[in-house]
Amino acid sequence: MGGLAVDLEGKVALVSGGSSGMGTAICTVLAASGASVVVGGRHAERTAAVVESIRSTGGSAAPAIGDVADSTQAEHLVATALAEFGGLDIVVNAAGVIHRADAEGTTDADWHRVMSINVDGTFFLSRAAVPVMRQRGGGVIVNISSTCGLVGSSALVAYCASKGAVTNLTRAMALDHASEGIRINAICPGSVDTPMLVSEHPAGTSADEVFERNLASIPEGRIPEPSEVADLTLFLCSDASRHIHGANLSLDGGYTAQ
Repeated sequence: MGGLAVDLEGKVALVSGGSSGMGTAICTVLAASGASVVVGGRHAERTAAVVESIRSTGGSAAPAIGDVADSTQAEHLVATALAEFGGLDIVVNAAGVIHRADAEGTTDADWHRVMSINVDGTFFLSRAAVPVMRQRGGGVIVNISSTCGLVGSSALVAYCASKGAVTNLTRAMALDHASEGIRINAICPGSVDTPMLVSEHPAGTSADEVFERNLASIPEGRIPEPSEVADLTLFLCSDASRHIHGANLSLDGGYTAQ
C-alpha cells in the first residue's frame, strides 16, 4: 500500500478476477483495510491460495468460484457474499482478458471471448450487485478498464472495443444510481507489471522486449506494480472519494496526456 489510511471495517467486498494480477493486489489491500473480501475467480486452486494468504495475515476472506461471463455465475458470486458475510458494499470488476490482433486477425471466437468476459462480466456482476447495495443504502462499484478504453491502440481491436464499452457502461450506470448512494467509477491503467502485459505476443517476443516497447511510450518512464492500481481502488472505495461518480481515472504515467 502507498500509505492511504482507509478504514473498511464492517464492509464486504467482492472482487472478480481476484486470483491473479491486479485482482489479487486489490483483494489484499481491501482486506488489509478491514473489509471482508470475497475472492472471485475461475480457478479454484489459485483462488484458494489468495484466500489463504489473506487469512494468514489476519484478514477475512472467502472464495467464490465462477465465470462472470455467465450471468447465473455472476449472481452466484453475489450470493456467496451474502451467505458468507451477510451483505455487499463494494464490487471490483477486475476480471479481464486480452487478444492481440487487428480485425482480420480476430476470429469470431476471439471477439466473443474478450467481449463476454470484459463487458458482459462487468455488466452481469454490477447488475446483480445493485439491488443488494440499494437495500444497504448505497455501495461502491469500481471497474478496471484500461487506457485502451480511452484511446485506440494498434493490434488490440477487440480489447479496445471491450474497454471502450466498460468506460461508457461506467458513466451510464453512475448516472442511473448516483441518487441511490451507489458510486460507480473506473480505473484505466496503462501498462502494468502483470502476466497479461507479456501474454499473447508473437512467438519469440521476450518479456524484456515487451517492457522496452511499453516503457518507450510512458512519459514517466516506469511501469507500475499492481499494488498501485490497488491503492487507487482503495481510494475510490473510501469516503475520500464520496463525490466522485462516473469517472474514468487514468493510471498511466502520462501516456494518455500525450
